[in-house]
Amino acid sequence: MNLLIYLIIFPLIWSISRMPFWMLYAFSDFLYAILYKLLKFRTKVVRKNLHIAFPFKTENELLSIERKFYHHFCDTMLEMIKSYGMSDAEMKKRMTFPNLEVLKSYETQERNILIMCSHYASYEWLLSLAYFLKHKSYALYSPLSNPYFDKLLQKIRMKHHSYLLPRYTAHREMKKHKDEQEVYCYGFASDQIPNNDKNYRRPFLGLNVPVFTGAERLGKALNTVIVFAKIEKLKRGYYETTFEVLAENPTEFVDFQITDSFFERINRQIYDRPEYYLWTHNRFKRMH
Repeated sequence: MNLLIYLIIFPLIWSISRMPFWMLYAFSDFLYAILYKLLKFRTKVVRKNLHIAFPFKTENELLSIERKFYHHFCDTMLEMIKSYGMSDAEMKKRMTFPNLEVLKSYETQERNILIMCSHYASYEWLLSLAYFLKHKSYALYSPLSNPYFDKLLQKIRMKHHSYLLPRYTAHREMKKHKDEQEVYCYGFASDQIPNNDKNYRRPFLGLNVPVFTGAERLGKALNTVIVFAKIEKLKRGYYETTFEVLAENPTEFVDFQITDSFFERINRQIYDRPEYYLWTHNRFKRMH
């Protein structure tokens, strides 16, 4: 069954990846009408999240954010697929990194880097960072249940010279990398809500929720530089990422200080342009 589903869907994925951008965004507008207007895909979850996060906004303001979010959501879904058919030059033109020197300074020091980002703007295209670094780049992910799509996802990432590292084996693999001659860069989407209520809790968009601390814990255990990636959408199909060091020597920081610094930054970014955050997940199911 997994293979049959893959064989049915793959031709559509391949076709989308080869579309010119003007056609891709025309298709995105059509997809917006289907997902949002017709199917009302996860609108209850999105509205609940927006009402919780922005109790001070009017209904009209929330509806405006909601509509802009769904337009952006459709764009990013198709952009992820499009990356499979994008050339090196096209990707470099559409995802730029103005202050790469922040990361490149650690090449000569032979320090591994752990990058913390959120599900904001084009977190998928952040993987193109591998074009510019000596570091071998990995993104932590949860493997897909369909092995054929999981393999395809890895091929899409590898197209732009990044690799996927299953989160279940990440600690073991990163520990092994530490003893090798190469330098490594790891990407963590650190804003997800963990399943365990016993995790560290802190304010996120004004609410007390459990948060992942894995990036901070791994950074301390392996003496890895921890950096925040601020991804911004410049216009449709164009993004920019700037970097800020959160901890050069993580063991010098008290517990959760690095995690707090990360969440303070993404809080500001979401409040500034909320339509670019991923609102379709139930972010506040364990709030206090």
